[in-house]
Amino acid sequence: MAKSALLKSSIAKKYWMALTGLFLCLFLVGHLAGNLQLLMPNSRLQFNQYALFMTSNPIVKILSYVTYISILFHAIDGIILTVQNKKARPIGYAKSDAGANSSLPSRSMAVLGTLILVFIATHMVNFWARMHFDKKMPLMTHIIEVSPGIKNVFYVGRNDGQYYQVDQVLKEGESVESNPQKQLIIKNGTELHNAQVNVKIAELYKDLHLITIDFFKDKKYGLYFTLFYVFSMLVLGFHLWHGFQSAFQSLGLNSPKWTPTIKFVSKAFAVIVPLLFAIIPLYIHFSK
Repeated sequence: MAKSALLKSSIAKKYWMALTGLFLCLFLVGHLAGNLQLLMPNSRLQFNQYALFMTSNPIVKILSYVTYISILFHAIDGIILTVQNKKARPIGYAKSDAGANSSLPSRSMAVLGTLILVFIATHMVNFWARMHFDKKMPLMTHIIEVSPGIKNVFYVGRNDGQYYQVDQVLKEGESVESNPQKQLIIKNGTELHNAQVNVKIAELYKDLHLITIDFFKDKKYGLYFTLFYVFSMLVLGFHLWHGFQSAFQSLGLNSPKWTPTIKFVSKAFAVIVPLLFAIIPLYIHFSK
């Protein structure tokens, strides 16, 4: 394991890159488990409940900050290490056959990691930032047949059985005085209040499910977004192909007994996880 560019202790410079990499692999598994709900029929409520849990649970929030720090450290330290290694050997060998001693993914880790960092930034702008900061983030609604042949649109409350008719909620710029038939108002993005006495009566769901579906099914750019995500998962697969196994090796867990198993698991992980991630946008975009 090369010396860490950011940490100087003897333990850190040997293990930190490997540990952050393995932690991010665990994050991938958890993130994939939640996102696979997008492939299930009638999963809108479950996915939005998952999104709420991931953005409000205190323990998950702490893990999220750990994940962000791990991503930044893993990426920045990897780039600096690559630069340092090149500076340490500025003149190339007279004859070099890189393919004979290492795989293509292992020789391209810095490039692959940089591309993944670009993808993560794009992904967070399109989904994470909208979920947290977009004041126009849509709220989850549900269509209910209130009587034979008559359907109304309702906001869905976070408690079971809570539904509030959309046309009973004041829109921006409307007042109770000029719209006495509307008794409800939304405040702070998701809070539903009684408009007359200003008492909160329910919390609503942000509709990340709708945002995700619309993103990949966008008539103008949906196909480009889909292809970009699939390409990014291909890059992730190549990165994991070498990185997953290399992390165990850096931690000294390679042995004649365990190395074959580690190699098999690492390659399976590098194929299955990115493949399942790639299937999600493809399914959404091409499904009716």
